[in-house]
Amino acid sequence: MGRPIGIDLGTTYSAVSMLGEDGTPTILPNREGGRITPSVVYFQDDGSVLVGEMAKRSAAVNPLDTVEWVKRHMGNPDWRFEAPNGVVHTPESVSALILKRLKEDAELYLGDGAVRDVVITVPAYFDDAKRRATKDAGRIAGLNVLRVLNEPTAAALAFGAEKERDGTFLVFDLGGGTFDVTVMNIRNGVLDVMGTDGLHELGGKDWDDRVMIWLNREFQAAGGPDLMATFEDEAMLRDRSETAKRTLSQALTTKVPLSAGGVTRTLSLTRDTFEEITSDLLNQARDMTISLVEELGLGWSHVDQILLVGGSTRMPAVPRMLEVVAGRKPQVAGNPDEVVSLGAALQAGLEAPGRDDTPPLVVKDVTSQGLGVIALDADTGQERNFTIIPRNTKIPAKRSEGFSTVVDGQTEINIRVTQGDDDDPTYVKLIGTQTIEIPPYPKGAPIGVEYAYDIDQIVFISVYDYSAQTLITSFEVTNDANLSADDIDDAHDDNRNTEVN
Repeated sequence: MGRPIGIDLGTTYSAVSMLGEDGTPTILPNREGGRITPSVVYFQDDGSVLVGEMAKRSAAVNPLDTVEWVKRHMGNPDWRFEAPNGVVHTPESVSALILKRLKEDAELYLGDGAVRDVVITVPAYFDDAKRRATKDAGRIAGLNVLRVLNEPTAAALAFGAEKERDGTFLVFDLGGGTFDVTVMNIRNGVLDVMGTDGLHELGGKDWDDRVMIWLNREFQAAGGPDLMATFEDEAMLRDRSETAKRTLSQALTTKVPLSAGGVTRTLSLTRDTFEEITSDLLNQARDMTISLVEELGLGWSHVDQILLVGGSTRMPAVPRMLEVVAGRKPQVAGNPDEVVSLGAALQAGLEAPGRDDTPPLVVKDVTSQGLGVIALDADTGQERNFTIIPRNTKIPAKRSEGFSTVVDGQTEINIRVTQGDDDDPTYVKLIGTQTIEIPPYPKGAPIGVEYAYDIDQIVFISVYDYSAQTLITSFEVTNDANLSADDIDDAHDDNRNTEVN
């Protein structure tokens, strides 16, 4: 069966870890010897693909055949990518190619059999569709996904297991494409998540985008053409912008050489300017962090440590902002690029059947999204979103709500499943619908709707006929973003036959 592994499937970089014989998680290097692998896929004309560093290098010269930041598209039913050989890929199938590469690298390093069991991490604020898509990607890659684990929880798991410290921790997780903030308490071997919030489209890429806009404007002002006009020039600009951002984490100024349309210029970008043009992005993360602490009824004196997770926390403005807000310096939770993967390996040791590699902490996580149903409000006669399982409820969770038919002889009800905590249906996300037949009862016949979140925050619904005291039906949430079993099987066959280098 092989040994269970933990995978941090990141927006920009991914990492793989496994428990050693002594129960300590360690990073498994990829085939080039690197400890992290770029989450980039380059599709070649012959149907084979490059994943990782070579694919990232190819993005600058072959941008139309390269996929980056696919994690931002997980759960999006409208996103498709057509490879040069005509094969159309979903976010799940592209992510599966990254997972296949990580799986094969782990097998190559271990040299003792196939890797199958895995825990994959996701942003805490991922919704049902994105979590299902992540699990589907694992299945397409031939993996048995034991658990989908929240990234801040994984980081705290690795930190808590290593430091053996109790207390209340705030995990500030700013990665390449997503942001999460989570508050948790560690006491007597139990990691108890108190609350979480986040944005699935706020990360280092957004800082890169601001640098791109600034450099492009300055280049045009210096007589150069619009670098956004061609895919090739834009890819070059993005590469230079990311490099500039990384340099400014260490230096106060950087030189950026740009060349296009016969014009060559070297522009100077200072850290002060960089922080000025990206200040609103950092403010979004700041405001969400303050809001979560207040929502949980805590003061900053109740937070024992602030842990930095994710490569984008290396930007000096991040720890400086947190020190101003909290009144104390944050602490780096190990290597920001690796700690999530290490925590996933610890959880894999707990989840894998027949394993004795039990991590020293028990995890009690929470829902990152409220779960509700749209129905008529008896008092107003208007549609309203009824939250059945509020955000930050301990998982697994199961709760129910009673409703009633609205007309005599009603023969069906439409269950509209939502994520979000607002009463107004306009401000919540509809994640699935199901029309259910019922007996033609008089108006006011009682109907029960029971919602459940499993440990992966996947949604399940049961509908009860209270008049007959019977279960009418149970179903999982499905929508256009979910792949069917046949889709997954077909994608798995394609994945298995695709050469990944």
